[in-house]
Amino acid sequence: MTVPQGPGPAAHRHSIATVALGGTLGEKLAAAAAAGFDGIELFEPDLIAAPLKPQEVRRRLEELGLTLELYQPMRDIEAVRPEQFRRSLRRVRSKLDLMLQLGAPILLVCSNVSGDALEDDDLAAEQLAAVADEAEARGLKVAYEALAWGTQVNDYSRAWSIVERAGHPALGVCLDSFHILARGSSLDEIAVIPPDKLFMLQLADAPRVRMDELQWSRHLRCFPGQGGFDLASFTGRVLDAGYSGPLSLEIFNDVFRQADPFRTAVDGRRSLLWLEEGISRLEAEAPDSTPARTPARRATSPAMRSPDLRGFAFAELYTPATAARHLELLLTGLGFERTGLHRTKPVSLWEAGGARIVVNGAHRAAVPPAQLTLTAIGLEVGDVGFLARRAEALGIPRVPKHHNWDEADLPSIAAPDGTEILLCRPGGHDGYWLSDFDPSVSRPLFQPKTRLTGIDHVALGQPLNAFHEAALFYRSLLWLEPLQTQELTSPHGLIRSQAFVRDLTAGEAVRLVLNVPALGDSVRPGSDPSQHLAIHSSDIVASARAMTAQGLGILPIPGNYYDDLMVRFDLDMASLETCRRYSILYDEDAAGHAFRHFYIASPQSRVLFEIVERGPGYEGYGAGNAVTRMNAQEHG
Repeated sequence: MTVPQGPGPAAHRHSIATVALGGTLGEKLAAAAAAGFDGIELFEPDLIAAPLKPQEVRRRLEELGLTLELYQPMRDIEAVRPEQFRRSLRRVRSKLDLMLQLGAPILLVCSNVSGDALEDDDLAAEQLAAVADEAEARGLKVAYEALAWGTQVNDYSRAWSIVERAGHPALGVCLDSFHILARGSSLDEIAVIPPDKLFMLQLADAPRVRMDELQWSRHLRCFPGQGGFDLASFTGRVLDAGYSGPLSLEIFNDVFRQADPFRTAVDGRRSLLWLEEGISRLEAEAPDSTPARTPARRATSPAMRSPDLRGFAFAELYTPATAARHLELLLTGLGFERTGLHRTKPVSLWEAGGARIVVNGAHRAAVPPAQLTLTAIGLEVGDVGFLARRAEALGIPRVPKHHNWDEADLPSIAAPDGTEILLCRPGGHDGYWLSDFDPSVSRPLFQPKTRLTGIDHVALGQPLNAFHEAALFYRSLLWLEPLQTQELTSPHGLIRSQAFVRDLTAGEAVRLVLNVPALGDSVRPGSDPSQHLAIHSSDIVASARAMTAQGLGILPIPGNYYDDLMVRFDLDMASLETCRRYSILYDEDAAGHAFRHFYIASPQSRVLFEIVERGPGYEGYGAGNAVTRMNAQEHG
């Protein structure tokens, strides 16, 4: 497995809590080391369940080159009655002695969540100071963290106030991005915390949802770049305040605990590299009037320049021999013309306007042999070598490709779901990929004018356990930005849909949609093709008319949809009836920008072809029509 090396020298140590990884403690440590982490946080239940003695854990960490940054957690210690605190202090002493055996320098104490916690900050400060006395006597420190669901202390600024009141040199704070950002706390108070009191920084992203903070935290945390938090701004604030410790991932996630720890660890390290790059980008984009940053902030790894994307070069479809004739008729009906044959491979090139589809007859083991499948996406890139090196730095594996000396060398990068991303040089450059195709001599006598102009977007179905990984893959490698997550109701379950976009030039973008069944296997196989290839049309009515004349079956949409459409949008009757006649779906955004689209499905295909007309300013994908479309597929 490729290990992320980073876009440049890392400014901060990278750490991961063992709770973020599946497997045994030994497997967790090995995975963290293999992914390139510098250290770990040891989650107490992982140690309790391990056959390794504390001294053996310490030796294993030393053998792997890992530091032990934090031992956690101690719960319900402060703001309690004296007799309860005396019992807690015995427990603290035992854990501090254990930390000496492990070599752990800092003990994490979480704010009290029990119903017995007293609303008395002076008492909390006094008792935390007593815990810090015990730690200092052993050369250790205590980091106090405000849990978002703490009974009395649930905000980091109040936790800092208590630490400040205690005034103990061995007592500081731990800042956790989840507990701070989930509550929507102001970040301004971070700047008032002295650098020598910032003992630990824990990082976690999470989707934006409305639910109890405890359940949100315990089940839905994810790595930076996989959720909806602005972690670059948050982490930048902490670094500006003078924090110089590790960037540490503390993730509670049901999926991660069941996954391969080595793959999860690589993904986690990639997320920190992406985060450091995002912090550097914010620094570079700051106006000249911005006050000078602290050395800790300036030390983050230098931002890599933006990948020079030029757009979609092509979409590659695998076709089994039994479906080759069917695909040929389908592409011809869509308005594509076979314009070339690869000189050495069973590959043909089809073009319509600026849209290109490569048809590959060479079967791959990961592809269902009897189904038409989208196997690769070609992206035109100004500097192919740079983006290939970027992928390597982020720990993204390359797919070995054979090519003759006189053929284009297209670096192929493996996405988490097995789709290949092929990097193509622009036209006019040496190694231009189109030069590998001999012009086709077999052209149809009549070519329908379907007004297609290019690939609008590609939608890819994801395995449930790879969704977070795929999101980070496209964000970190290509700088695609996420749009709002949608939950779509199919006849057999919920579909979670996340769109990503990168604007290139006026009117152009690289758009990608990831879809996954929200409950894993709840969607019946075959009820919704997992891959969509959306082609843009300059005149969707003309496209529908021409394709219908070619005998292509547009997915029929029920009349109830158009009756509802009439009252939802201010469409004139003629436009409405045209949409009804050709089963064209319609959507508008809040500003009145329009989107029209229709679908052509095939029972022999995993790929659903979509024809779209995207009005200027419209940035969505017609998500409101998805339920109607999926039900139409069920009945069609």
